Amino acid sequence: MSDRQLKIGLSLVSNGTHPAGWRLPEARADAALDFSLWKEMAQAAEQAKIHFIFLADGIAVRTAASDDDALSYSGRIDQFEPLTLIAGLAASTQKIGYIATASTTYNEPFHIARKFASLDFISGGRVGWNVVTSWSEAEARNFSREKHLEHSIRYGRAEEFVDVVRGLWDSWEDDAFMRDKEGGRYFDPAKMHVLNHVGEDFSVRGPLNIARPPQGYPVIAQAGSSEPGQELAARTADLIYTAKQRREDARAFYQSVKGRFGKYGRSTGSALVMPGIMPVIGRTMEEAQARYQRIQELIHPKVGLAMLARTFGDLSSYPLDGPLPDNLPTLDGVKSHRDPLLRMAREENLTIRQLYMRVTGAAGHLQLCGTPESIADTMAEWFNAGACDGFNIMAPYFPDGLYEFLDQVVPVLQKRGLFRTDYEGNTLRENLGLARPAHPATRIKRSA
Repeated sequence: MSDRQLKIGLSLVSNGTHPAGWRLPEARADAALDFSLWKEMAQAAEQAKIHFIFLADGIAVRTAASDDDALSYSGRIDQFEPLTLIAGLAASTQKIGYIATASTTYNEPFHIARKFASLDFISGGRVGWNVVTSWSEAEARNFSREKHLEHSIRYGRAEEFVDVVRGLWDSWEDDAFMRDKEGGRYFDPAKMHVLNHVGEDFSVRGPLNIARPPQGYPVIAQAGSSEPGQELAARTADLIYTAKQRREDARAFYQSVKGRFGKYGRSTGSALVMPGIMPVIGRTMEEAQARYQRIQELIHPKVGLAMLARTFGDLSSYPLDGPLPDNLPTLDGVKSHRDPLLRMAREENLTIRQLYMRVTGAAGHLQLCGTPESIADTMAEWFNAGACDGFNIMAPYFPDGLYEFLDQVVPVLQKRGLFRTDYEGNTLRENLGLARPAHPATRIKRSA
């Protein structure tokens, strides 16, 4: 039995994480837009006491496919806008949290502050914002730009964006709205705080036209593993996602990002690091391997090459069963994935086909195939080695790829004392063990 317990979230996207999962006979190929199925999956996750559902998102058909023919093999084209989906799912559940992606590059702070504050009230304090800077040129072209902003510019904008959003969430003290029927006064003007922000990228007066969110601030998640990404996470994030395939790499990242907390006046326990894993489960190791291989064989080469193109550029002119070429370009996309993948390919002498088979299934995250016990073993090993505080589970396809983890792996973790058997509180912060931020005015009063 363990005194510490894992935090577990579910990464649910479109019709599953694995790009070929939708092709399985048992998969729901139309899962992406079936709200009744999403409601069932959310309720099943809540029954298993999962902490939150994470909704990755992009505001474009994001692909590095070389042409429309290659694009037509992608099974992740249609998906719900995540904030809209959360509003529906929150009404169907009571305890489980929801974290949605929203870009700081193609939104305005006031919009984001208001939408997430509204969702926090609608859900009873169960939402979080996954802060991303966007990586796809396709998004730029949907927002009146021909080219994506350069990496450092995006992160500079993101730093200011998060500060403005948190400032807007502090527009009102927690008890500002008195709603005095007898006297007629609706709020206490002394407890209204107009932001009056003027910065490099934004000019926002405020105040926000909604009260302070139930959680103070909705939980802030961040997934950048680059140097600017780690700095942003260390300063602002409550949850930190990462894609690591080796325990030692995950442990190094854990130490690196948490080692930055001190300079921002934060304790290492004030945020949680949660790598992603995609489990394929069988009654025996042999059955799990066979199930995994069955999905892998369904990856179309055009899909695999498009996945690698995000990191290494167009490889379609090279032999699939040959090595990665030398002098690969450095792209301005998800930079933090490039070096670990290149090192793995070189060290293991992987062909282009073997590399895309290795990384395409879980988008560069750890892929685990095994029995419920062996998957629980790996999760425990990473956790106990100081490589993470929990995991973001990426179901390969819907719905069985999710239900198998909930029904088979979660009970093993609970039996070992590594995962809870009930929710600790009502809000996402309470259930993750994260403190509710006090309003700055309250902090000043306490220190006076």
